[in-house]
Amino acid sequence: MVEVLDADYLVVGAGASGMAFTDALVAHADVSVVMVDRRHSAGGHWLDAYPFVRLHQASSFYGVASTLLGEGRLQQDGPEAGLHERASAPEICAYYARVLKDRMLGSGKVAFYPSCDFLGEGQFVSRLSGKRYEVRGRPRVVDARYLSPQIPATTPPPFGCADGVRVVPSGELVHLGGAPPEFVIAGAGKTATDACVWLLDNGVDPGDICWVRPREPWMLDRAAVQPDPAVFYGTAADIMEAAEAATHPDEVFFLLEDAGVMLRIDRSVTPTMAKVPTLARWELDRLRTIDRVVRLGHLRHVERGRLELDDGDVAVAPDAVVVHCAASGLRYRPLVPVWGEQAITVQPIRLGFACFGAALAGYVEATLDDDDEKNRLCPPSPFSDTPADWARQQVLGARASFTSEPHIKDWADAVSLNPARIPPELAGSAAVAAAKDRFRRHVGPGMAKLAALSGTPLAPRRVGEGG
Repeated sequence: MVEVLDADYLVVGAGASGMAFTDALVAHADVSVVMVDRRHSAGGHWLDAYPFVRLHQASSFYGVASTLLGEGRLQQDGPEAGLHERASAPEICAYYARVLKDRMLGSGKVAFYPSCDFLGEGQFVSRLSGKRYEVRGRPRVVDARYLSPQIPATTPPPFGCADGVRVVPSGELVHLGGAPPEFVIAGAGKTATDACVWLLDNGVDPGDICWVRPREPWMLDRAAVQPDPAVFYGTAADIMEAAEAATHPDEVFFLLEDAGVMLRIDRSVTPTMAKVPTLARWELDRLRTIDRVVRLGHLRHVERGRLELDDGDVAVAPDAVVVHCAASGLRYRPLVPVWGEQAITVQPIRLGFACFGAALAGYVEATLDDDDEKNRLCPPSPFSDTPADWARQQVLGARASFTSEPHIKDWADAVSLNPARIPPELAGSAAVAAAKDRFRRHVGPGMAKLAALSGTPLAPRRVGEGG
């Protein structure tokens, strides 16, 4: 038996991207939406995340356009006093549950079907009851799963392990019993840094941590990425100045390190990974206390008392706990037009602020009719993995021209998700004006150099100055 539903849109995925798109769509168009997700509620991977995770960016950059995540306030104490608040995983899950109930279901425009698998052709099935559903007619499908992150809680370790070896995903650290003689952290990204900091903050001696870092990461200083236009445009100007002076992608990062924008854990090693999550200076100090760092490539197999890696073996304690932080996280799938023949495929627009890009796509879908024009204004930009990728990301992100449409610019200027917005109370700020002027002076030559360094042609139009 198939239940037939009526809707204008079928949104597949109720994570951050699906929620941001749908929120903006129903706020600006009289449409009906069926939203489907394989998880039990809205919130995507946050429902599976490790308990001690926090947003690595400011809360106000995350969520949906209609509803601020958090209170938009500065932290008053602790090691990040003066920086904007960052929500915890429970706070984020509660936020999405509230947005779903109050803003979406409460609007009467959205029907939500949790614990369901999308089958294609407008059909989906319950993972619990087996009941099948079909959205009649030709609803516009919105694929909000295209870049869904892969996390340790739901992704098996990319290495083998012998019987008797204890391997746990990062989230299981909070449930460990006893005190293992050693922790082996497998991975070099944000999950691994969070796991290391959490262990150190809970009294684990740095000498009891063995950190397998197959690649060294570049990270953004969190203080350089804040919901403050003087900070945002100042950092953007630093990036363009560094690019203008550099002769190699690595040199861009070295110059940005000197400018206080980029961080690396070990200054004696040149990082090859540039996913660039944010990191605070206090976290950097903690991470630098871990001396036992293994740089022998990727972990391939764990035996009792031994790690087998690409470039050699390493002895560890026989009863060591191996912490799986090695899921790929970001997805690196080919860029496709956001507005395609088969679906709207939600991707970042301009730079890597995914929630803003998804909300922007929802607003543009609600207010414009021509798909070619939508794609012209809002081309997708990729996530970065290497320094050269990062340079390419900057060039491709600059091609978005949505601010050339006055009504889109007005909407973007009022949305806290937009890192480039200037709140009305700061419109006359001398600090903001100075940062924007410096950015304007360097964006042309800086972007030209980034294009050359990454082998990415510049767009034929003049590079804009931000959203």
